[in-house]
Amino acid sequence: VWKHPGSPQWREFLHKIADGICGRAYPRYQDYGNVWSLTEWMEVLEETMTYFKTAVGKNISDEEASQQIIELNSDYQEAITKCLKGRKEEIRNALVENVHAISSAQLQDFDWQLKLALSSDKISMLQMPLLNLDLDVRENGEIKPISIEMNKEELQNLINALEAANKVVLQLK
Repeated sequence: VWKHPGSPQWREFLHKIADGICGRAYPRYQDYGNVWSLTEWMEVLEETMTYFKTAVGKNISDEEASQQIIELNSDYQEAITKCLKGRKEEIRNALVENVHAISSAQLQDFDWQLKLALSSDKISMLQMPLLNLDLDVRENGEIKPISIEMNKEELQNLINALEAANKVVLQLK
């Protein structure tokens, strides 16, 4: 990726992902288009976000977190581990806030559309199916519209999460 994994650009990229998880701006593809193709970018962004959220959300040990990225170059591992350690509490607080915000809201209605992204400004033949999910959520007496765009993998993750939540609810009855 970058010539030196400990470079300021790599560390900055990792911290911008943590910023995004914490409710601030995620890194933008325009700033990293010279490093990755769009497909690579989406993959790296998604995998890094998932890694941070899983490591913090499941409260796994530092050793177990390191094992999950063992296939990476040791300099990349070190940069990721340092970022995770430094931002762990902030990420944990953001994840807890997100769960709390979700739990205080109620779904009123939803609508969905399936579309096919044929190309982008970087790739002429993208052919990626995308789901647009529109939710009407009631929170504090007000209906708030939320729109989400998901690729196939993100949709499968949502379905798995909803199935897991349903199992928990059924066990509580």
